[in-house]
Amino acid sequence: MYKLGPSLMCADLGNLESQISELDKAGVDFYHIDIMDGNFVPNFTLGPDFVRTVRKLTDKPLDIHLMVNKPENYIELFADCGADMISIHEEATAHLQSSLTKIKSLGIRAGVAINPATSLDFLKYVYNVTDYVVLMTVNPGFAGQKFIPAMYDKIAELHAFIQRTGMDIEIQVDGNIGAGTIPKCREAGASMYVLGTSAVFNDAGSIQDNVANTRKLFN
Repeated sequence: MYKLGPSLMCADLGNLESQISELDKAGVDFYHIDIMDGNFVPNFTLGPDFVRTVRKLTDKPLDIHLMVNKPENYIELFADCGADMISIHEEATAHLQSSLTKIKSLGIRAGVAINPATSLDFLKYVYNVTDYVVLMTVNPGFAGQKFIPAMYDKIAELHAFIQRTGMDIEIQVDGNIGAGTIPKCREAGASMYVLGTSAVFNDAGSIQDNVANTRKLFN
């Protein structure tokens, strides 16, 4: 079963409440919220106050993507803001296993996010405390980048690993996810799709129309 999650860093923040209302009506499955510290990635984005605001506007699951150094220092903060899912970058912490365990201990789904050039090898040591893996299909930090074609093989490699271990781990893809990339991502084994300017937040149609047209790609 596939899930669609709009990336709120791409939303019109001046009309956030109305856009979330439209997205809820369109039946999105979760909201993806990027937290960037200007250190781990060369950009600053959203923070805890934003998450608290979104939590008041929707009952959908909130997927918090911590693109920050030492994410273990912020897990409880975002849990208290209403996170249902938190992903942390393998490259950003020296304490990956314990950090994932901490997320799960708070009753939150734990995710590992990895950059395009990061090997999947480390997963064999943390897959038992991982609920989903965020495969970055662009270099993290900015919207509007082009999908890196080698990531199709990486999705397939991860999917094969999950099947071998028999673990219940979802594959989330994040970066230039739209009509031109979703079919191959789906074929490779992805199940969660972060939607930004390529799929939802553009002038091709209304938000509801764009979500509906994206769903058609899975028929």
